[in-house]
Amino acid sequence: MTVTQISAQELLRAAYENRYTWDKNFPGYTADITYKEDDKVITGKVRVNADLKAEVFDVEDEQALKVIHNQAWEIAIHRVRRSFEDVHSANTFSYGDTDSTGAVEIFVGGKSQGDGYKIRNNEVCLVHRHIHNIVVTINTFSSHDTGEGYLSHTYDSVYHDPKTGEQRGGKSEFTDEYEKVDNYFILNRREIRTQTEGQLSTQEFIFSNIKLLEPVAG
Repeated sequence: MTVTQISAQELLRAAYENRYTWDKNFPGYTADITYKEDDKVITGKVRVNADLKAEVFDVEDEQALKVIHNQAWEIAIHRVRRSFEDVHSANTFSYGDTDSTGAVEIFVGGKSQGDGYKIRNNEVCLVHRHIHNIVVTINTFSSHDTGEGYLSHTYDSVYHDPKTGEQRGGKSEFTDEYEKVDNYFILNRREIRTQTEGQLSTQEFIFSNIKLLEPVAG
């Protein structure tokens, strides 16, 4: 079946449903965290609960605690399983161009007017979204195939002002790595390299000793 034979909505839905997510039985987990920022190294512990709320322990540096908590929260929030209808029922979709890599552009109308995506090989390889008065653009370059959906491996993100189009902050390049713990794939390393006005800053989050929590009886 060619792209033109299915609607833009169905193409996006298939890629959306091809993402790797945790099921409703996910019990949460604990892990040791090593956070490296340029020359600084901080260690502690994280806990992601079954409701996907994140907690950080044994980190005294307030700034580092906040950064680690944000990462743990963001890791969990991207694994939440929500139906396509829950996310996109108020939106409409139309085709744009196909680029030289075979990525198909999809424009969003309706509630999320102005957003856009690119789909390649049944994966979302570009996200362009308006979130809280800022525009974020995420390009994905490679992914992990888990056999139960894909996880992004290397990607970048950049923010722009929605009114002026001016870039806000630097461009960040990400590398994510995962390990399978029992039945679930969990991030065990994330490196973020951010280029701001010619200055390169590197952050690395290493999650080790990952253990699933005991499921709550009920």
